[in-house]
Parts: sequence; C-alpha cells; structure tokens
Amino acid sequence: MNLDAMRLFALSETQALGASIGAALGIPLTPHEERDFEDGEHKTRPLESVRGCDVFVIQSLYSEPGKSVNDKLCRLLFFIGALKDASARTVTAVLPYLGYARKDRKTKTRDPVTTRYMAQLLEAVGTDRVLTLDVHNLAAFQNAFRCHTDHLEAKKLFVEHFAARMTDAELVVVSPDVGGVKRAELFRDALSQRLSRPAGSAFMEKQRSAGIVSGEALVGDVNGKTAIIIDDMISTGGTIARTAHACRDRGAQSVHAAASHGLFVGKADQVAADPALDSLVVTNTLPPFRLDPELARSRLTVLDVSPLLADAIWHIHNSGSLVELL
Repeated sequence: MNLDAMRLFALSETQALGASIGAALGIPLTPHEERDFEDGEHKTRPLESVRGCDVFVIQSLYSEPGKSVNDKLCRLLFFIGALKDASARTVTAVLPYLGYARKDRKTKTRDPVTTRYMAQLLEAVGTDRVLTLDVHNLAAFQNAFRCHTDHLEAKKLFVEHFAARMTDAELVVVSPDVGGVKRAELFRDALSQRLSRPAGSAFMEKQRSAGIVSGEALVGDVNGKTAIIIDDMISTGGTIARTAHACRDRGAQSVHAAASHGLFVGKADQVAADPALDSLVVTNTLPPFRLDPELARSRLTVLDVSPLLADAIWHIHNSGSLVELL
C-alpha cells in the first residue's frame, strides 16, 4: 500500500475512533484545523497537502453537547469541499453512524425523504464514496446515492462476542420488529454456523404512530431459551425494553440485546439498568456519553469497529473487494 498517497482525517469529536482506525492502518491522522468564530460560523481545513491523494474523512453524525448533528454535517460538507478544491484525487466520507438515515420514506403526506437529501448534499460537495456501518434501511441508503457506497455490518463482531459466551445455551434470535427480521435472520445464520448448531428465531409486533409504539405479540418460541435481541440502534431503548419484557413474560431463561449504534437518548438509562436484560452490547460508532458512567461500566459492553473500518479503508485505497469483510 502506498501510504504517501493516502490521507486520513477525523473531524469534531470522532478523534478517538479515528486514531484507533489510523493505528490499525499503521498511519497517523493527518492534521487539520477546525476554527469556530464568534457568530457561530466555523471553518475546517487540512494542514497538509492532499493533492493527488485518496482522502478518507471520518465523522460520526450524532449530536452531543456543544455540537449538534447539523453542526457536524456542515463541518463535514465544507471540509470535503475544501479537500476537493485542494486537488484531492478522491474523497471518501467514512460515516460510522449516519445521521438522518431513519427518515427514508414518506409515511405521511408531504413528509421529507431525508436520506435522499443527505445523499444530494454529500454529492454536491464532491464526495466520491460513502462508507458507513449498519444503516437503518440498507435498500433506501443504496438507492439514495449516485456516488459509490460501501456498507459494513457489525454482525461478525456480535457473533464472536456471543459465541464465546454461549457455548451450550439454547439460543433464539429475536427481531424487535418486522422491519428488522432480515437483519436478525442474517445474524442467526452466522451465529448458527459459528456454533455448529441451529438457533431459533422470533420477532416482535410493533406499530409506531406520532412517536407512540404499540403492539404486544411475540411470534416465535423463547420459552426456556436464551434470547438475543438484535437491532441496528438503541435510541430511547423503548423498543428493546418492550421486547426484553415480552421475552421474559414468555419464559425466556435469559435475555441479551445487541445494537450497532448506542444513541441512548431520553430515558435510556432506565433501559440499560432494566433487570429484564442480562447484558447490553453496542459498538463504538459513537461513545455512550449519555449514559451514567457507572451504569455504562457495569452494564454495557462496547465492541471496537476500528479494525473493520480500517480494513475497508485499506481495500478501498487498494481497489480491493470488500466482500470478504461482509
């Protein structure tokens, strides 16, 4: 790999994850400047030449104190524009958590389709490729973009985590809603192959209207089994909590939950502490800063996606296939 022709940047508060990705690649983060002005405007620029280079910009798009998701999006867009103006050969936006990905279709009259607007914004500033992990709706993501896209999954990380801890348990993989059944089924297949024994499957009924979730039916047998709830994200945690209690009510021996992105907004502390859950697993696409620190230490397992993202960046830079990573 010609490291001289690669530049790796990590914006805003994605520095820790970016440094881990750089360490896995064997290259340091390229220095840059992020400057805030008194009126709330800002500028971001590279501090080294990017001319003729493949540039990778790491930015997880989530809100945190002092920087909203919109602030981070603007920084990303303006920085990509500056890189293209500075004659970067290609620019790949590495978005471990892609904000605004949940609004991917019209569910009410005159609804926005924000996933498509995000694609148009990134393409407008010259983004050549978008690399992300476990988006909410893969088909919507792939159809929204006209530039190259690569989509990674944390499935292997979760499979290895649970396979090492549940060598003898009778397992059932549970989707918290019908929309996640395909994701859960792929995880169930991979876990069954890893353990050389079949795992069962189940899913939870769920309807959402005006932010209110309803539906109580659990389809599938969890009685006397170890249930693993698999989802793409935990926001307030209400969906996970409903599913965990439904599994307990129907006789599950233990209940574990795994999600790629831990947003932990609202009353997620209560969900993380809920005794209906035996364990809770997320990745480090964003830090669990909204959870009580002691609760996070005692109840939460955070898996590192840095090696996976580093492998993907290496393959992209060397025109390799990402199929083996999936």
